[in-house]
Amino acid sequence: MNDTLTIYSDGGSRGNPGPAAIGVALCASNGKTYEYGEFIGKATNNEAEYKALIMALLKAKSLKAKNVRCFLDSELAVKHLNHQYRIKDEKIIPLFIKIWNLTFDFEKITFTYIPREKNKKADALVNKILDSETKQRKLV
Repeated sequence: MNDTLTIYSDGGSRGNPGPAAIGVALCASNGKTYEYGEFIGKATNNEAEYKALIMALLKAKSLKAKNVRCFLDSELAVKHLNHQYRIKDEKIIPLFIKIWNLTFDFEKITFTYIPREKNKKADALVNKILDSETKQRKLV
């Protein structure tokens, strides 16, 4: 693995809270892409966004990335992580702390807001997982 990794992460729920999933695309500067996603149960959109980033940072750490650029389509999460907004939701605080602690595993890390249209891979993973979970529930 080379030094720099670009992360696209997304989390979403159907209902807020509701059934939720997370999706992550990690892009290495050598062109290699890693994709991960999972159903996380009942959560809010904001909780899912944070959990997606936690998964992404854990994967980046396992790949021994040194520099990480994180792109999220949650403006709220990015403003929290860049210390522009205070966190008011008590459920988000432990997730923020987990991310904050993970940042120390990297030499450089940035958090940037992007519109959903520029976060297609991660968004597609979330929707694929939620569609699959919805289908499974209907079969039971």
